[in-house]
Amino acid sequence: MGAFKAYDIRGIYNKDFDKHLVYKVGYFLPTLLESDHVVVGRDVRSTSDEIFEYLCRGINDSGADVWNIGHATTPMVYFATVHLDAGASVQITASHNPAIYNGLKISRKGALPVGENSGLRDLEKMVLEGEVKPVENRGKVIEKPVKDAYLAFLRPYTPKLEGLNISLDLSHGMANLLTKDLLGPDHHYLYDHFDGTFPAHEPNPLEEENCKDIKAAVLKNSSDLGIIFDGDADRVMFIDEKGRFIQPDYITAVIGEYYLSKQKGNVLQDIRTSRSTTEYLEKLGGRVTTWKVGHAYAKVKLREIDGVFGGELAGHYYFRDFNNCDSGMLAALIVLQVVAKLHAEGKTFSSLIDTIVTYANSGERNFKLEQKDEAMAALYQKYAVEQKPILVLDFDGYRIEYPNWWFNVRKSNTEPYLRLVAEAKTQEMLDEKVKEISAIIKSFT
Repeated sequence: MGAFKAYDIRGIYNKDFDKHLVYKVGYFLPTLLESDHVVVGRDVRSTSDEIFEYLCRGINDSGADVWNIGHATTPMVYFATVHLDAGASVQITASHNPAIYNGLKISRKGALPVGENSGLRDLEKMVLEGEVKPVENRGKVIEKPVKDAYLAFLRPYTPKLEGLNISLDLSHGMANLLTKDLLGPDHHYLYDHFDGTFPAHEPNPLEEENCKDIKAAVLKNSSDLGIIFDGDADRVMFIDEKGRFIQPDYITAVIGEYYLSKQKGNVLQDIRTSRSTTEYLEKLGGRVTTWKVGHAYAKVKLREIDGVFGGELAGHYYFRDFNNCDSGMLAALIVLQVVAKLHAEGKTFSSLIDTIVTYANSGERNFKLEQKDEAMAALYQKYAVEQKPILVLDFDGYRIEYPNWWFNVRKSNTEPYLRLVAEAKTQEMLDEKVKEISAIIKSFT
């Protein structure tokens, strides 16, 4: 079983992990996080109820209480952790993975993430080696509903939508819990009921194949934009009125339109982010910090730099207003604020995107290979040592920059892939560089 990942515990249920491992996670978690209670939420996957049962049993057998918030988006669990002043929390979800997957996202007090370098490896050791001795004075499961409080937090960000034509794909996932409460029923909705088997498409909008229906809906309905959430609603992605999928790092610049027009400040981006976004944010007065990929790193870094907000290529957006956590729904409301303002000025969403994007971008490309380290070393030798870059970042793979182009190559933390993103001032230069780099990587397959 290899379910302990960099950011969470996740895998195919009953293959990579099972109810017995879940029980032990529950048993040892209160000790790890020094808490006599654990907030627990869950998504609607078919295995989530069994996982909930065994997680609670483990937590209670340790003597700690479960604060059950019921069905929840992952950001709702982060909200509950702070709102209830809890010492620990778990969301039962596999986020954007197919229905046969499930997992556990763990946070400590203040909704700080528990990742591989912040407790997850210690928890794994306890689960594998520790002795379970159920206490006599078992804990209880206590109901702690927080949905109304979370909606009350989100409502002030909801713009007036009169005259705005919106299509939304809720992916049969957890966005169904909140969207109509916030935006109302009178929009063009797809897959707007819970179904943990995800019959329409996998709940991963980063794969454009899963965005076919929302793209078609935007064009059919002549919508001003389309919105699609992933399975646990911590990520969100957007389609412009032309039916184009908007690369998620460009949305970080769109969010800058909302925040940086009010107050200049620090902004966080991941190491794969387009120069188009960086330069646009700097024009708006943002001071941009580049950091590692993943929520376990981003939340801590945003807090460290006192950032206003941050964004990732994967469609996670983080907010100081939201305890430095990510929320797909909050990001959607803020983008709607920007689009509503554009609409009032007679401008389109695509016109803003076309203003932001000034580089040709490859998107993220994946190479499945065993010799990842050797491939990365070869790329580093050629591009960072033999040539003369203007910048080399080496904290999450390598980002190697030249005046007119750059690339990032990094190992996936969750899958057996080497991931490449490249960008150049012209499409011709981009094609040439991607071909060159790909040839080096493929020589190690």
